[in-house]
Amino acid sequence: MADKTSQDLTTGPVWRALATMSAPMSFGIFAVLSVGLADAYFLGQVGGAALAAVGFIYPVTTAVTSLSIGLSAGANAALSQGVGRGDSDDDTRRLGLHAIGLGLILSGLVALGVWAVYPLLFGAMGASGNVMPQIAGYIPVWAVSFPFLVVMMITNSVFRSHGDSLTAAWIMVLAAVVNVGLDPLLIFGLWGLPEMGTQGAATATLIGRVIAVVLALFIAWRRGLLGVCGNVLDGALASARKILSVGLPASFSNAINPAGMALVTAAVATVGETAVAGFGAATRVQSMALVPLLALSAGIGPVVGQNWGAEARSRAQDATQLAFWICLGYGALVALVLGVFAGPIAGLLASGPEDAAFAATYLRWVGATLFGYGIIVVANAAMNARDKALWSMSLSLGRIFVIYLPLAWIGALTLGYPGIIAAAVLANVLAAWGGVVAAKATGLVRLEIALVDGPRKLVQPE
Repeated sequence: MADKTSQDLTTGPVWRALATMSAPMSFGIFAVLSVGLADAYFLGQVGGAALAAVGFIYPVTTAVTSLSIGLSAGANAALSQGVGRGDSDDDTRRLGLHAIGLGLILSGLVALGVWAVYPLLFGAMGASGNVMPQIAGYIPVWAVSFPFLVVMMITNSVFRSHGDSLTAAWIMVLAAVVNVGLDPLLIFGLWGLPEMGTQGAATATLIGRVIAVVLALFIAWRRGLLGVCGNVLDGALASARKILSVGLPASFSNAINPAGMALVTAAVATVGETAVAGFGAATRVQSMALVPLLALSAGIGPVVGQNWGAEARSRAQDATQLAFWICLGYGALVALVLGVFAGPIAGLLASGPEDAAFAATYLRWVGATLFGYGIIVVANAAMNARDKALWSMSLSLGRIFVIYLPLAWIGALTLGYPGIIAAAVLANVLAAWGGVVAAKATGLVRLEIALVDGPRKLVQPE
C-alpha cells in the first residue's frame, strides 16, 4: 500500500469492507444531489425564464457528466485490481496519472464540443425567447468547469481504489458546500458581488470544482498515491485501453437512464400537466431515497476490484451477494415508509392536491420496487470492477429501452397514469432478476437462486 490511509479490502469481514467504502459515499452523493436542488431553488426566485433554463440545461449536463462517471469507473477497475494484485507503487502512481491525463484530454474535447454546439442543441430542444440568453450565460462557464469535474472524479477513484472512500466523499461534499454557499451570492449579487443570474450558478459550480480538485490532487500527491514514477508515459496507451474498455461502456450506461427518463416523461405528458408535475415531484423523492443504494454501488467497486485482482474470487462473490441482500433489506424499509407516508411526503413537494395524488401513487407503488433498481446499479458496478462493462451496459439498455420505455408508452396510451406506474414497477422487478442473472454469468454470484436456475432450494455450493 502506498500510504497509511490506504486500506486492504482483501482481508477482514466482507461486511466491514462494504460498510467502510459505502457509508461515507452516502454523504458525498447526497451533497452532489443537493447542488441541483439549490440551483433550481435560487434560480426559481430569479424568474420563470431562469427556471425554464434549468429544465433545459440539466438533462444535457447530466448526460455529459456520464463521461466523468464512466472514466471514474474505468480508473477504479484498473487501479483497484492493480492494488489487489500487489502492483508496485510506481505502477499504480503511473496508472493514476495516465487516467487523469486521459480524462483531461477527453473532457477538454467534450467541453469544447458542448461550447460550440449548445446554441443549436438547445434551439432544437425548443429553447427560445428569454430562455436562450439564460442558457447562454450558464453553458460556457459550465463547459470550463467540466474538465475539473472529470479530474476530481478520477482522483476520487484513486482514493477509493486504495480503500479510502472517506477522503473521496469529503472532497465531493466540499465541492457541493462551496457551490451551494456561493449560489445566492453570485446569482443575486450579494455582499457587493455582481448580480449574475444563471451565469452566477455556473460560476459557483466552477469555483467549487476548482477548489475541490486542487485539494484532491494535493492530498493524493502528498500521500504518494500520485507522484513521481520514472517514465510517466511508459505504458500510456495500454493504460488508456484498459481504462476505456470499462470507461466508455460505463459512460454510456450512465447516460442511458437520464435519456430514458426524458422519454418516459414525454409519455407522462400525454396524461396531462398535473401528471408531469406529480411524476417530477415523485422522482425527486425517489432520487433521495436511492442515495444509500447508489453509495453501495460506489462501495462495491473497490471491494470487488481489489479482491478480483488478488485472485480472491470467492470474497468478491461474498461482497456482491451481501450487497444484493442489503438492497433487499433497505428496499423493504423504503417500501414500508413510502407505503405509509406517501401522501404527506407528496404533499410537501407538490403544488396542489392533484399533483400530490399523482406523486403519492408513484411513491406508493414504485417505492415498493426500488430494491430492484438497487440490485441493478450494484450489479453494474461490480461487473465494471471486474472488466465486464459491456454486460452492465446491456443490462441498463435492456431495463430502459426494452422494458421501461415501451411499456410506459403502451401503458400511457391504454391505461393512462396507472399504466406508466405498472411499467416502472415491472422495469425495477425485472431489473433485479436481470442483475442477478448477469452477476452469476460473470462469476460474481455463486448462489443457486430459484429465479435464475429454476425452482430449487436456495443453497450455496462448496
